[in-house]
Amino acid sequence: MKFICKQSVLNEAVNNVSRAVPVKSPVTALEGIKMYLNKNELELTGYDLELGIRTTIEVQSEDHGEFTVNAKLFSEIVRKMPSENVVVEIDEKLKATIKGGDAEYNILALSADDYPSMPDYDTSDCVSVSQALLKNMISQTIFAVSVSDNKPILTGELFDIEDGVFNLVAIDGFRLAVRTEKLNTEDKYHFVVKSKALSEVSKLLRDDDEKPVNMYVSRKHIAFDISGYTVISRLLEGEFHNYKGSIPQNHTTEIILNTKDLIASLERCSLLIVEQTKAPVKCSFGDGQVRISCSTSLGKLSDVFNVDVTGNKVDIGFNCKYLLDALKASESDKVKLLLNGGLSPMKMVPVDGDAFTFLVLPVRLKAE
Repeated sequence: MKFICKQSVLNEAVNNVSRAVPVKSPVTALEGIKMYLNKNELELTGYDLELGIRTTIEVQSEDHGEFTVNAKLFSEIVRKMPSENVVVEIDEKLKATIKGGDAEYNILALSADDYPSMPDYDTSDCVSVSQALLKNMISQTIFAVSVSDNKPILTGELFDIEDGVFNLVAIDGFRLAVRTEKLNTEDKYHFVVKSKALSEVSKLLRDDDEKPVNMYVSRKHIAFDISGYTVISRLLEGEFHNYKGSIPQNHTTEIILNTKDLIASLERCSLLIVEQTKAPVKCSFGDGQVRISCSTSLGKLSDVFNVDVTGNKVDIGFNCKYLLDALKASESDKVKLLLNGGLSPMKMVPVDGDAFTFLVLPVRLKAE
């Protein structure tokens, strides 16, 4: 079989589907990309048995057939091709010839017979979301996904859709992130998607693409249909944390501050914080100011800037990185911090509206 296609088109498709290809696998075929040629259409698939990415591109051909080729090698070959067009030819012994300009590679392909099929999915149960919106919702929550396998369910994000409200939720035991949007559906959904899958979905989503992303949900899998790409992921099983019950409804102190001011101060603190000590950052809110202080074996820092404070004065300690992650994810010029003393979780919300809710657990401060 033989096909001709544009180098840029093939390169983009190969790079994107390769993100679902494992670097090492007991099944050699899974280290490759499966290619299915049907005349002028070439379907490319990468799959690691948990996450699969598939797309179809236009090629010039009159042939049919399928084969598998090592993803890493083929990706590098296509990327380095010197010409606008690439010619790929596979003979009956699965010897692949890849030509571009004066460059010609000869490599071995593999039979597609050993390549496992991706799960089928039902297209009748669909949720549609704007690409820009889903990309933003993922970017504002994925920082709070657990990286520990102690509770596998928390290594994913909860899609909680009910009564026309879409909550995307991540929690790792130290912080919580909820991103909320209205959605034009009365259907109810409650499922958890692995963060790895959402990270790959986010890379394919485009802010400027008017086509929505369609999500097809089944009992064990979810499929995302994104402008010519299909991403299929196994859903995580188990009971997700009752996030609504964890969010404080009352507060004794309210602070409104410029996000950049606190980010800058915390980044100054981070220069002194080493991984071994994990010293907390102390924040003292009161009298229209916040005083930031940090003391480690490397030195001390004291910083102060103006904020709007309503309610009780409070001293509270935080893990510097956890607080920084939440502030950066807010993507807001100003945020509102709601506190119930120095030992309860800090709640971060927008100054107006309810687009996001972040919780960060405090760190107990040593008596001075």
